[in-house]
Amino acid sequence: MVETTAQLVEINRQALNDRISLEGGAFAEAIAPIQQQLFSNAVLNLEISQIEKMRSVIAAVEEVVGKPEANTALGVFFGYDFHVNEQGVHLIEVNTNAGGGFLNALLIESQRADSISGENLEQTFIEMFRNEWRLAHGDVPLKTIAIVDENPEAQFLYPEFLLAKQMFARAGIMAYIVDPAKLHVLEENLYVDGQRIDLIYNRLTDFALTRYPHIRTAWEMNQIVVTPNPTHYERYADKRKLAQFSDAELLRAEGVSQPNIDALLSGVPETKIVRAVDAEQWWADRKQWFFKPMSGYGSKGAYRGDKVTKRVFEEIMQSDYVAQRLAVPGECSVKVAEEVLSLKYDVRCYVYAGHIQLIAARLYQGQTTNFRTLGGGFACVLCAA
Repeated sequence: MVETTAQLVEINRQALNDRISLEGGAFAEAIAPIQQQLFSNAVLNLEISQIEKMRSVIAAVEEVVGKPEANTALGVFFGYDFHVNEQGVHLIEVNTNAGGGFLNALLIESQRADSISGENLEQTFIEMFRNEWRLAHGDVPLKTIAIVDENPEAQFLYPEFLLAKQMFARAGIMAYIVDPAKLHVLEENLYVDGQRIDLIYNRLTDFALTRYPHIRTAWEMNQIVVTPNPTHYERYADKRKLAQFSDAELLRAEGVSQPNIDALLSGVPETKIVRAVDAEQWWADRKQWFFKPMSGYGSKGAYRGDKVTKRVFEEIMQSDYVAQRLAVPGECSVKVAEEVLSLKYDVRCYVYAGHIQLIAARLYQGQTTNFRTLGGGFACVLCAA
């Protein structure tokens, strides 16, 4: 079980500031206004058994979704989000464009912490992107990457786009941070400022790329590598997959191995598709459930049943939702100035090809994770002896 105050230590804030200064330039300027929101002044300890439980759930998910087609991208920065409490470790959702990987690498490096990650995260990340390209194009060098999001300069996590661009530059890869509208089609390929793009690092939340047919068409025609892409979302992150992961009968019918069935049933809270015909029963039992839109992201439209109003409940019944049995987040004490605050936390495993690259915590107050809480934000996770 995660302890509270005694196992939390203050981050050396100056060390983080020094590391940000080393990155310098546009990054330091972009992160300055939101630095206090992004990083919590705490370190969280997890027990080895909790980390191993996360690994077993991730491995079980990999068996359920099956192997991808040959020579296709695997998807970068999958985010497996867990709640950790006295009852155990609970997979809340899987994200296929999980943000924060670069920022957490910066946080870990600033502390020189014995974190749950490889020794050189930058090389790990570079190799991940190169492997995505290699799967489709063999030994042909990866030359250009577009980091794509809507109005990227206005995004809250824009500073990590800058970190990514700097990382690619150090590896000899030209990178552009662009709005999808800035990608131009020429002879079925995508270009930015006259430069052909090899690979798109996709940060868009239109997971099917329906609003960006030029990107989707180029991807479908194998003219460009997109990672993560619509196939990754369908296989892993559609909220209906949580219902599959927690359905013992369905898992057995699909031939999933018993150890992985056991891992999923103990590690994924029961999840059901919400149907309006059952509205009366859902209302009666609402306090036991957390309601999530099937295609939602970033906690948008998600509600704890014990907090939901009748009006919002009726809207849920008329929309595409799943309900996941409530698994409350863990809580820890964080010292902010001279005050000790009790914050909730979740734990995010950044995963590539089924392997954990790093683990980070997100501390917050409220119904869902956010970056608006005093003393909250990303926090480094260490492994308790």
